[in-house]
Amino acid sequence: MLMLGLFAASPEGGTANPMATVMMMMGFIAIFYFLFFRPQRKQQQEHQKMVQDVKKGDEITTVGGIVGTIVHLTDDRITIKTGDTKIEVERSKIGSVRADGS
Repeated sequence: MLMLGLFAASPEGGTANPMATVMMMMGFIAIFYFLFFRPQRKQQQEHQKMVQDVKKGDEITTVGGIVGTIVHLTDDRITIKTGDTKIEVERSKIGSVRADGS
C-alpha cells in the first residue's frame, strides 16, 4: 500500500514523488552491493589469507595450471619444484593449496 502511494501521481497532475526515485536508486545500489561487490571482496580476502598461510612443503596449483611443491618462500615470490624443474612464481598467482602435499 505504501509503495502504491509513492509511485502514484500527485493530485495536481504532476509527476511521481521524487523521494520515490531516490529510494529506488538506493535500493538498486544496495542490491548491487550485496550481489556483486561484497562477495567479490570476501573472495579476495580468502585468497589473500590462503596466499599468506602457505609454507614450505605445501603442494600448490598456480593460476596457469602448474602443479608443484613449495621449496622456498620470500615476501612476494615462491619457488616451486615441479618434476625436475624449479620455477619462481609470484605469490598472488597461487590458485589453490593442498597442505603438505596431501
